[in-house]
Amino acid sequence: MDLRDFYLLAALIACLRLDSAIAQELIYTIREELPENVPIGNIPKDLNISHINAATGTSASLVYRLVSKAGDAPLVKVSSSTGEIFTTSNRIDREKLCAGASYAEENECFFELEVVILPNDFFRLIKIKIIVKDTNDNAPMFPSPVINISIPENTLINSRFPIPSATDPDTGVNGVQHYELLNGQSVFGLDIVETPEGEKWPQLIVQQNLDREQKDTYVMKIKVEDGGTPQKSSTAILQVTVSDVNDNRPVFKEGQVEVHIPENAPVGTSVIQLHATDADIGSNAEIRYIFGAQVAPATKRLFALNNTTGLITVQRSLDREETAIHKVTVLASDGSSTPARATVTINVTDVNDNPPNIDLRYIISPINGTVYLSEKDPVNTKIALITVSDKDTDVNGKVICFIEREVPFHLKAVYDNQYLLETSSLLDYEGTKEFSFKIVASDSGKPSLNQTALVRVKLEDENDNPPIFSQPVIELSVSENNRRGLYLTTISATDEDSGKNADIVYQLGPNASFFDLDRKTGVLTASRVFDREEQERFIFTVTARDNGTPPLQSQAAVIVTVLDENDNSPKFTHNHFQFFVSENLPKYSTVGVITVTDADAGENKAVTLSILNDNENFVLDPYSGVIKSNVSFDREQQSSYTFDVKAIDGGQPPRSSTAKVTINVMDVNDNSPVVIYPPSNTSFKLVPLSAIPGSVVAEVFAVDIDTGMNAELKYTIVSGNNKGLFRIDPVTGNITLEEKPAPTDVGLHRLVVNISDLGYPKSLHTLVLVFLYVNDTAGNASHIYDLIRRTMETPLDRNIGDSSQPYQNEDYLTIMIAIVAGAMVVIVVIFVTVLVRCRHASRFKAAQRSKQGAEWMSPNQENKQNKKKKRKKRKSPKSSLLNFVTIEESKPDDAVHEPINGTISLPAELEEQSIGRFDWGPAPPTTFKPNSPDLAKHYKSASPQSAFHLKPDTPISVKKHHVIQELPLDNTFVGGCDTLSKRSSTSSDHFSASECSSQGGFKTKGPLHTRQVAFPGS
Repeated sequence: MDLRDFYLLAALIACLRLDSAIAQELIYTIREELPENVPIGNIPKDLNISHINAATGTSASLVYRLVSKAGDAPLVKVSSSTGEIFTTSNRIDREKLCAGASYAEENECFFELEVVILPNDFFRLIKIKIIVKDTNDNAPMFPSPVINISIPENTLINSRFPIPSATDPDTGVNGVQHYELLNGQSVFGLDIVETPEGEKWPQLIVQQNLDREQKDTYVMKIKVEDGGTPQKSSTAILQVTVSDVNDNRPVFKEGQVEVHIPENAPVGTSVIQLHATDADIGSNAEIRYIFGAQVAPATKRLFALNNTTGLITVQRSLDREETAIHKVTVLASDGSSTPARATVTINVTDVNDNPPNIDLRYIISPINGTVYLSEKDPVNTKIALITVSDKDTDVNGKVICFIEREVPFHLKAVYDNQYLLETSSLLDYEGTKEFSFKIVASDSGKPSLNQTALVRVKLEDENDNPPIFSQPVIELSVSENNRRGLYLTTISATDEDSGKNADIVYQLGPNASFFDLDRKTGVLTASRVFDREEQERFIFTVTARDNGTPPLQSQAAVIVTVLDENDNSPKFTHNHFQFFVSENLPKYSTVGVITVTDADAGENKAVTLSILNDNENFVLDPYSGVIKSNVSFDREQQSSYTFDVKAIDGGQPPRSSTAKVTINVMDVNDNSPVVIYPPSNTSFKLVPLSAIPGSVVAEVFAVDIDTGMNAELKYTIVSGNNKGLFRIDPVTGNITLEEKPAPTDVGLHRLVVNISDLGYPKSLHTLVLVFLYVNDTAGNASHIYDLIRRTMETPLDRNIGDSSQPYQNEDYLTIMIAIVAGAMVVIVVIFVTVLVRCRHASRFKAAQRSKQGAEWMSPNQENKQNKKKKRKKRKSPKSSLLNFVTIEESKPDDAVHEPINGTISLPAELEEQSIGRFDWGPAPPTTFKPNSPDLAKHYKSASPQSAFHLKPDTPISVKKHHVIQELPLDNTFVGGCDTLSKRSSTSSDHFSASECSSQGGFKTKGPLHTRQVAFPGS
């Protein structure tokens, strides 16, 4: 199948699918010869067309337009606003309109027209058929005003002779209805014979015998009338000639003959050979063939009849499309008055000799043959109504229509032979400004014939394209400190439209006060001096607007970057930097960061730092500004450091600035309180029985070399005052009587006083023993010191006066201690055996656990030699004995005969300080005075030790056990930590002071046992 056949098939399919939504028909009937402005019909009323837009509900203004061919005289007109149809001044003549056709009454004479409804959204094609009814405006007429008939004299009465029929262009009752013979002289009469086709043929009847010798000519009149109102008629002279006798008339073999001949038959082609016979002889048998009077002149011009032979031939070219059927009446006469009659019907058959006809009628009126469309016209805009036809019939008359090439237009079939030319896509003036294409109509004959019609369409530009910038984002750079009016760039935009639609003006958007823009040329200049440090980047928009209606516009973003110049010196955030660091900060630790800025950019802001006047105590990173210490800080030695720092940038020429830096060393709670009074842990004060309540009986005084809250001290009695006999001032350390001593209070009282600082986050503290001897006199000092010595064997959480047996019952106490010591020996043997079998790491772990305790107080130096002797006798180990406190569940039956189960519970004020809770963690630094002897070596008594037992595998609880460490007799001992490690007052840990993990008093929940641990080298 070639392309042409494809188009033919597509068009045939399109013809079968008519769009009933846009194609409708109306039929009106009118009389011919109507005057002008006679209403024929109303299109919107007859088709029930609504003027309301169904989508919006608003009234639409419809336009009705008659689609007519240029130069045609329209027979009707259509009101563009109302859709009413009226007659025009052009007379509608049915006989002229349907000339050449034989219209019986049942046949219709009509003409068709097309009306379109606009706009395009409401488009409809209305096909209107107007049937023209006949009026009696024509009189019947005979072929000739004088009719001659020859009748033989021997004609029998009642013989009939045909008279040429009259014709009337009108039809129906307005046609020929009646014939009348006038002045028949009683010799002749008239009869009417009606043919099957409805024609009325008049016949002359002979009513009397004729005698040529008496009278050879009769002159009469014949009248014909139609049936119209008013009735019309005409007459003709009928002249009858009486001829001599001829006995026999010719006879045709066939009275009715039908033949077919193609319309392209050449001239001279035989159509039919007629043959008539005559029984006479001689001259009476000579037959002459002639056309009857009813044969139309046009038919006589097309066909020739041989008068002698009766052969009908083609003498001119036939055209079926002009006349398809020719009826020919042939008379055969032998000279007598009664010729023979034969009717020949010649059917001209079709040959594909006519190309299709294209009737192109524009809906949009063309200008000089060109249709002008706007590029904004919507899709399916109707341009023209195309009617195709072919005079041929059947296959030869089957026509298809298509557009020759690919264009944004298509043909839409609305009826079998009608198409709408409309746009198939949106038009773009900028793409194609003009279209010229052919519409092809092709029939289906063999060979096929076609016809073309040329259509020219020009587009009118619409402002449908906004200006387009060559760059949607325009980036520029300019150095700061520029001159005013400096040229920056030329902004350019293009518009694909034409004319004024392409004229562009430029305009600056907001935030562009630093710039000027020429509206016509687009030249962008600087209107001010830029300062990059004030504003580094300007972002604004430029609008390009055309002069179309309505105007269109677009925008481009302009980014102007201001380039830096080295016009700013480095600037420190502070003229004087002050940093605060904790003492004991390790060497090379970060102590501060110098912050310097430079408002310039790039290399101009690349700042290098250096120290100007420092004796290498600090190191400064030249880029990050980090200051690190090159020394270890000790506030007590130097509390601040001051030096200058210089910053220089990388610009050309470089710029610089200086700042002052001060490093302030902050105090760390790294010093425990040092007890000044009492001078030793073995001294005592006499409290006479006559002392009154409120009187100062002793005083405790300590100092702390730290500063601030780290040096603020608080005094608290933590043990030994179970009767509440004494009270200590928490600020001054003065011990006063709460009540007057009673005789039962006579004896030695041991007060355990806790001295703690208010350091943060960890508080440090020191314990001191204050002995008060309640009696009127202290005559035997040796006895008192012996009592003090023996109190050293009593755990701190027990009051020396609470024992059920007095200290004088030394034998009982000695026996009990011996029993406990024996048990401890067995335990130690087992423990040592286990240690031997364990790895070195396990031994080390056990040793560490054994260190978790505190030393007992050492005795007075006065008994030093006696204690050495006793230790030698008892063969005590060289190392100090440590007593540990552990928490075990105890279920004593008799509290009097069982060891004290409990711990020294610190008062609540020691647990909750205003700064923070005490932390009885690792041991604080020792507070020995310079050159003080280590009295731990002197404390090697062979006397039984109070039992404090810590199971080796018992985990350390959150609240660590309070331990007392051996201290010099002439100074304060240090307590409150569960480790024996001693810290120097120059500790480098600047994050925390010496830590003690116990947070509260001593709370022993089990029996107290003794375990002796020997330290190597003691």
